[in-house]
Amino acid sequence: MNMRIEKDSMGELEVPEKALYGAQTQRAIDNFPISNEPLPEAFIRALILIKAAAARANKALECLTPKLSQAIQNACDELLNGEDLMQHFPVDVFQTGSGTSSNMNANEVIATLASVYYGSVVNPNDHVNYGQSSNDVIPSAIHVSATLELTGHLLPALTHLRDTIIEKGDSLAGYTKTGRTHLMDAMPVRLDQTFHAWAAQLQDNIDNLTYLENKTTQLAQGGTAVGTGINSHPEFADVFAKELSDLTKVTFTKGRNFFALIGSQDTAVALSGQLKAVAVTYMKIANDLRWMNSGPLAGLGEITLQALQPGSSIMPGKVNPVIPEATAMVAAQVIGNDAAITIGGQSGNFELNVMLPMIAKNLLNSIKLLANSGQLLADNAIATLSVNDDRLNQALHRNPILVTALNPIIGYAKAAEIAKKAYKEGRPVVDVAEEATDLSREELLALLDPAKLTHGGL
Repeated sequence: MNMRIEKDSMGELEVPEKALYGAQTQRAIDNFPISNEPLPEAFIRALILIKAAAARANKALECLTPKLSQAIQNACDELLNGEDLMQHFPVDVFQTGSGTSSNMNANEVIATLASVYYGSVVNPNDHVNYGQSSNDVIPSAIHVSATLELTGHLLPALTHLRDTIIEKGDSLAGYTKTGRTHLMDAMPVRLDQTFHAWAAQLQDNIDNLTYLENKTTQLAQGGTAVGTGINSHPEFADVFAKELSDLTKVTFTKGRNFFALIGSQDTAVALSGQLKAVAVTYMKIANDLRWMNSGPLAGLGEITLQALQPGSSIMPGKVNPVIPEATAMVAAQVIGNDAAITIGGQSGNFELNVMLPMIAKNLLNSIKLLANSGQLLADNAIATLSVNDDRLNQALHRNPILVTALNPIIGYAKAAEIAKKAYKEGRPVVDVAEEATDLSREELLALLDPAKLTHGGL
């Protein structure tokens, strides 16, 4: 590889000849050969948007000339619209805890491209990073990237999954199945009730995420090094938020307290906690689907999920619930990501949190995983499943727990006696109840009608 010589405040070093980045990025590449995993593309895009908005704000405030500002904006546009953005941003996630290496990576790449548009040297620190610090840029990039991924991907995916579940549930309102508590037979429920319960869980998650959007749109930008705003124009934060809002079509605002937004990551921790709640909901839906689909002969066999691929390398004809299983693994990963983010959030030491890149990576990874798996769960599991009505009815009418409906008439003790005898003899509960009570068969059939019992009441 052909190399060129670059230098920074620490001296000279070699950089690949065709690389757009400079010395500080190369030092980070050399210093952190840890995971070989860069920060997510969504984060890098947010970082570039921040640089473009800063250039626009500094032009409006007469801190940069119009020509210099436009050169920086052009460089940002070129990167955002290019085909292979991430080749220019190789810095490892596990780097300096402030994310300074990634901030300087962006500054250097943008400066190189902007210099071509400007016709003279654009400086990464003095021009691209004007009025900024890694300490307010990186926390802002976390909020911006999380907001854009929420609005652009996760919330639409959750809404689609909710709507798919509701639509499928409505179509299954005529099916009644044995309810289960503790995985044991319980009173009957309708399939639409099961599906609408999942939809209600998802709606709660959508509501909570929408509330947290009001927090992630508040930015640290303008606080610079420690929250005081040193070296930044007094009006920069407000103008920057306006320019970023224009660029993204999402309303961002200046944070209420820069010190809090730079010294902590409480909003990211709260958002991650809600993402964990989404994961828990996914796990519930996935496991319910897997149980209902189990068998098909030796399990519950209540539904049949779409067959997507062979399920075994040795057992011909076996088909597995692959989408719910993948969803369950996503849920486990998101819960793990939340644990790491929680620990990262505890690392706010005085005026700066020093686990920002790890928090960014895990937060965006959780959003991406939940969005993608939610879409698959809706389209390739919920929408395409079918109901095994004969199997539902076979278990339903032999369920001794139906005797619960007789409690107000014959009492709990007598009902328990009937249920135990029905279990022991493997007989329908209506037959045993007819022998053990003065109620007629017609009365018992009406009282023990599974579909009627799904409506509750006496």
